[in-house]
Amino acid sequence: MNAMTWYDHETDSIWSQPWGRAIIGDYKGVQLDLLPSQVTTWGNWRKTYPQSQVMTNDIEILEYIDIQFNPVFVIGLVLGNDSKAYYFKDVDSLGVVNDMLGDVPVVVWAGDEIYQAYVRIVDGRTLTFSLDGDDLVDEETASRWDPNLGLALSGPLAGTALQPVPSLSSFDWAWVDFYPDSGFYKP
Repeated sequence: MNAMTWYDHETDSIWSQPWGRAIIGDYKGVQLDLLPSQVTTWGNWRKTYPQSQVMTNDIEILEYIDIQFNPVFVIGLVLGNDSKAYYFKDVDSLGVVNDMLGDVPVVVWAGDEIYQAYVRIVDGRTLTFSLDGDDLVDEETASRWDPNLGLALSGPLAGTALQPVPSLSSFDWAWVDFYPDSGFYKP
């Protein structure tokens, strides 16, 4: 298996980055909680979070960093024992995918070198999303959502936030290495 590992100097444990689990050392078998995160460009981040600050030795380099998602890059979702991968290029071309991850309804959105995944249940109701311009719109209430934040901007659900689904981005071959039983979304 090929992936980055971390070395814990305090416990002499080695941690697998894709699993978030110690594979050697005092903490072997300990599983970290996967938190929602985002891979994006600095430009996209600043557009969404204009008040952000960044710590770096050379701020000018951030203006030149540009993420190019490789065609075999996948958006990997993991919830409990269920995992599924979505080719970034497929989600990007569709704009939004309403799908199931095990028995949990999810929505996966991609655009402009960025992606997000959310649970699409609000107040016990499963929502179905489509893309309208830069916004997501749910068919059930016609509320408009910011796909980057998972926040309803207008409509009956205004102010409601979708629950993010923890995700990873990786090459498809690396995903299969660590999640061999994972499904792959097929458009």
